[in-house]
Amino acid sequence: MTPLRQNMIQAMCQHGFSPRTQHSYLYVVTALARYYRRSPDQLKVDDLQAYFNYLVQERSLSAASCRVYLHGIRFLYLQVLHWTHFDVPLVLPKRPQRIPELLTRQEVARLLAAVTNPKHQALLSVTYGCGLRVSEAVALQVKDIDGERHLLRIEQGKGAKDRMVPLAPGLLRVLRQYWRACRPMPWLFPSNLLPDQHLHITTPQKVYHQAKTVSGILKGGGIHALRHAYATHQLEQGVPLHELQQLLGHSDLRSTQRYLHWLPGVTPQNQGPADLIASLGGAG
Repeated sequence: MTPLRQNMIQAMCQHGFSPRTQHSYLYVVTALARYYRRSPDQLKVDDLQAYFNYLVQERSLSAASCRVYLHGIRFLYLQVLHWTHFDVPLVLPKRPQRIPELLTRQEVARLLAAVTNPKHQALLSVTYGCGLRVSEAVALQVKDIDGERHLLRIEQGKGAKDRMVPLAPGLLRVLRQYWRACRPMPWLFPSNLLPDQHLHITTPQKVYHQAKTVSGILKGGGIHALRHAYATHQLEQGVPLHELQQLLGHSDLRSTQRYLHWLPGVTPQNQGPADLIASLGGAG
């Protein structure tokens, strides 16, 4: 490991970056070094500008991918190499504004019913029933379930933040049935090959796509659609926007407000989170 890479890892740990963010930032810095075949500490502003132009014009990376490169490289030069400023503009193509194909409650019910493996069904159920990111779902431990208080602890979610989300009775029953059948420990969803580790995020993604195929759902999108479904279904049940923000773990309310734009005519009311899993049987 080079001293520069070691210093960058140390700086990211000091800033509390998640392992996934650290991996992304190291990847983009490594890609930069390989492109120029030089250490990044030997590059100048003009080199960086030319590299960003290459990413946009020749590689045609999406705006989101370009931003990951920008943030990772900016962190290197400001926090590790201690440049006084980072004056390298990144001109991106305008990000398209698209509304995802939102799942109905009936479609979620069909999707969950198509999964026969108890672990996989519990995994998709908690992802939808608590509105989790896939990285949060696979990292759950059995001790995170507070059955007495009906709460689920999400440890170090996006932005290195812990949060508690309500665990509805319908979902708690599903998780208890799964635990009695499989007795996982300590991870709620351990890897089959490496039981001392949790599932990799690619497993639930594959399970979701397989279930979607079996259930005949043609709408696009990956497993993150279950988190979108949770948010939209809770809004339809009258959950206030600020409360939904806390449930989803959004730092910025604007991230939560987009769901209102996707649901014209829906007005949040002063109601608590709904038991979405229990209500699936009557979804129409």
